[in-house]
Amino acid sequence: MRFQYTEKKVNLPENVHKYAEKKVMKLERFFGDDAEALVTFSVDKDRNIAEITVHASNMYFRARESTSDMFASIDAAVATMERQIRKNKTRLSRRLRQDAFVRTPDVTSFAPEEPEEGTFEIVRKKEFNMKPMTREEAILQMNLLEHTFFAFRDEDNDGAFAVVYKRKDGGYGLIEDAE
Repeated sequence: MRFQYTEKKVNLPENVHKYAEKKVMKLERFFGDDAEALVTFSVDKDRNIAEITVHASNMYFRARESTSDMFASIDAAVATMERQIRKNKTRLSRRLRQDAFVRTPDVTSFAPEEPEEGTFEIVRKKEFNMKPMTREEAILQMNLLEHTFFAFRDEDNDGAFAVVYKRKDGGYGLIEDAE
């Protein structure tokens, strides 16, 4: 597993990185050697935040925890991710096919552009090759990423572009092309 660390509003000693690496490596049995882990440390007021994002087998897993101690935040984030993996591993093996989430990003651009006066400013742009998936697979991937929406190609609608989103009432919504 390859590691990348980011620190926001905080400078941490190397032993914190080593501790995080040791804890996240316990999850390697789920991901394999080709996985990439991004560990982000930040401090907000008196809270130490650890966010772990693992990209493996074209799936993304994310956990974010906040406590008064950075080591406890790392422990909690790893435990959250392990729970998330175990919960969804059963669901994936029972309901979905093996390559359900093959979705690799081609280009990610973060270059800021100077906006013209009177226009809207786009501050981030992402481009993805989207593999067709079922609506259930899209909802599962959205939940794994802990996002409120997820864009995909709808396998049930001949690969048409669609978006699933989480509703305030706890349900899910679907936006699809009317054509």
